[in-house]
Amino acid sequence: MESKLFTPVTFGPLTLRNRTIRSAAFESMCPGNAPSDMLLDYHRSVAAGGIGMTTVAYAAVTRSGLSFDRQLWMRPEIIPGLRRLTDAIHAEGAAAGIQLGHCGNMSHKSICGCMPVGASSGFNLYSPTFVRGLRADELPEMARAYGRSVNLAREAGFDSVEIHAGHGYLISQFLSPSTNHRKDEFGGSLQNRMRFMDMVMEEVMKAAGSDMAVLVKMNMRDGFRGGMEPDETMQVARRLEQSGAHALVLSGGFVSRAPMYVMRGEMPIRSMTHYMTCWWLKYGVRMVGKWMIPSVPFKEAYFLEDALKFRAALKMPLVYVGGLVSRGKIDEVLDDGFEAVQMARALLNEPGFVNRMRAEENARCNCRHSNYCIARMYSVEMACHQHLKEELPPCLKREIERIEAKG
Repeated sequence: MESKLFTPVTFGPLTLRNRTIRSAAFESMCPGNAPSDMLLDYHRSVAAGGIGMTTVAYAAVTRSGLSFDRQLWMRPEIIPGLRRLTDAIHAEGAAAGIQLGHCGNMSHKSICGCMPVGASSGFNLYSPTFVRGLRADELPEMARAYGRSVNLAREAGFDSVEIHAGHGYLISQFLSPSTNHRKDEFGGSLQNRMRFMDMVMEEVMKAAGSDMAVLVKMNMRDGFRGGMEPDETMQVARRLEQSGAHALVLSGGFVSRAPMYVMRGEMPIRSMTHYMTCWWLKYGVRMVGKWMIPSVPFKEAYFLEDALKFRAALKMPLVYVGGLVSRGKIDEVLDDGFEAVQMARALLNEPGFVNRMRAEENARCNCRHSNYCIARMYSVEMACHQHLKEELPPCLKREIERIEAKG
């Protein structure tokens, strides 16, 4: 069968030159919550490497939605910098996407400027911080913030937006019974828990109009007992299909409760704490990190079994993400009926991987799944240890070697 990989694919008003998308993995390259030259250079390198579309991650729709101090915050004053970024991507022949979201309870007052807000009040052990549940009368304005961010994305030259409705962020916190304990019309039944998502999608689709593609990232499973399972998430997917979304990105996991269900493998705790500046957090994570971030074995295309069930049940375009590192497996996924594939770590390891796949039928990237790139992104920019200019301390080298030897 002839490979679909290098054939065009269309999502709503947008046609990509091939079926590859750089997924919206957090780069941690935005000091001051604004785009940097480092962010531009990285996405330009991926675009030059042959990608169909590269997705900038993950832009908060309000200041209260920031979870990191090196994360984008959508506001008018950063539009010129974003326009430079999208111009650079377009000059290399790729489309430019941006992921829009709100972190909900995954923040601190020092970052988001207020007590963190979420679907429900309580204490988030994984931040750790007290959280205020959003009032029902605040939700329409929060939904409008998503719509305004779509308009800002258009002004900045982006071709598409990806709405983050998974991984335990705000929309996901409303959807999941593990984080939504509300007693009003936004809690209880799944129909009620989808109301906030419905409000957001109404604003997003209205703002997107006829010239912006809209993708939505959602969970197929939350990845822990008491979270959402496919019987409910399939209903969420059908609702998003009805909303007019142009494609779904099928993912899973909660960054607070089950982060390695999202990313797979082991979190290198020593590498993670090495870059932390807060002394009590550094030593706290070093002591209990293995318990708080349990490992989940990595295998190539680790979400495929669940994703195939969604493919069988839905007519709309679906994008597969999760553990793609080889041309062979990507061809298999596309032959299974998915319209496109997303990758992140493979492209951090090798920005030109798509071009190499065009030249080599058996191409495989050299990512060895130590997750060092993820460990450092909470404090400094995301980077692959294989391409660092600085020398790593021996203790970090040993940790990376031990994890990679397992894989």
